[in-house]
Formats: sequence, structure tokens, C-alpha cells
Amino acid sequence: QVQLVESGGGLVQAGGSLRLSCAASRKIFSVNAMGWYRQAPGKQRELVADIRTGGMTTYADSVKGRFTISRDNAKNTVYLQMNSLKPEDTAVYYCNAVIYSDSVHFTQYWGQGTQVTVSS
Repeated sequence: QVQLVESGGGLVQAGGSLRLSCAASRKIFSVNAMGWYRQAPGKQRELVADIRTGGMTTYADSVKGRFTISRDNAKNTVYLQMNSLKPEDTAVYYCNAVIYSDSVHFTQYWGQGTQVTVSS
């Protein structure tokens, strides 16, 4: 089991920056992947970025070059640095952790979400 607590959301003008944090209740070096998803009103939840054991990262095309995901294993925390924010980045952002029990089976954990609103 792992509990995830997000922070850092808020209201920002277009072109501004925010940094989201996700604090985990256990050592994240043992978590196979951690990431950020977002869900805008009326839309499906989508992957924003994730980072896997070993440091490999994946980004949605819409955020490449603007967002950076990182992890601090000593603090059991994952960050999402968001720069050059656009109104279309407005959404609830959720932290996600994936833990594999074997090569096939895994469990996903979710945080409660944090609102990011970008005004034009």
C-alpha cells in the first residue's frame, strides 16, 4: 500500500509556472513508476508524465518542452515542474504510483488530486 498526497496547485496566469509535489507514504525507490495524470471537465483522465525506476521519463506531446517530472528518493517525493502554462492545462492533476507484484500483475494508487487553473 502507498498513500499519495499532492500539493502545489493553484491559479496562475498564462505563461506562468507551478510546481506540483507528490509525497508518498513509503520508499519510492521500490515503486516501479510514478506519474502525473490530469482530468479536465468533460474529458477523460490523461497521462501527463511519468518516471520509472532507473529514471526513464515519458511525456504527453502537449507538455513536452514545458513540463519536467523528477523524483527525490530521499524525500519520497515526485515533482512536476510546469512552465509556460496555457489555459488548456487547466485540470485536476492526480499523482499516480504503479507497483508490480510480478512481471504481469500490478496495482495502481492515486492521490486525491490538486486543481490547476490557468487564466488567459
